[in-house]
Amino acid sequence: MNDAEGRSARWEDTHHRIGATAVQLFQEHGFDAVSIGQIATAAGVSVPTFYAHYAGKEHVVLQLPTPDQTAALLAAQPPELPLGQRIRGMCVQVVSSVAGSEYEVALAARWQVIAGTPALRHRAAEFERATAGLVLAKLAEATGRPVGPTDAVVAGAYLSAYTVGLLLWADSRGERKLLECVEEAFDALGAT
Repeated sequence: MNDAEGRSARWEDTHHRIGATAVQLFQEHGFDAVSIGQIATAAGVSVPTFYAHYAGKEHVVLQLPTPDQTAALLAAQPPELPLGQRIRGMCVQVVSSVAGSEYEVALAARWQVIAGTPALRHRAAEFERATAGLVLAKLAEATGRPVGPTDAVVAGAYLSAYTVGLLLWADSRGERKLLECVEEAFDALGAT
């Protein structure tokens, strides 16, 4: 392992340690009762190090995909599908890839914190709008055509449904399967 790989591995380890520590504290004490200073201390890092990894404590649980992840997920969908079906396919691909994994356990913990915190449930809408913007930007790059208001409405609706599915799953506390909840939320769009 060279120096750059070593730094990258240490950064990833620290990032995951901070995130896991924060979620554990949120579960034990409630999101609103935990400060960034408490998270940093419990994770064995400084407050500036926390901010080097996360913009704020809500970013520990509400995470945006990267532009590269979004582009790859979009590219994996058949381009002839309507935008809503492509977004649904992207979300189902993500959910299916984590099913039964260690990451699904971590995702459940994060979404249970979100579901149990009214302010975070509200903030989730901001993150879904940001994700919709990212999807639309990558769509415009991939197709070479500008996106219109219809595209924005469809992207917003499908990403809102995805959030609803994640919240249904979190609210069930393990009683329901993640994919089942996400599919139910997407099916509701077709039922209207």
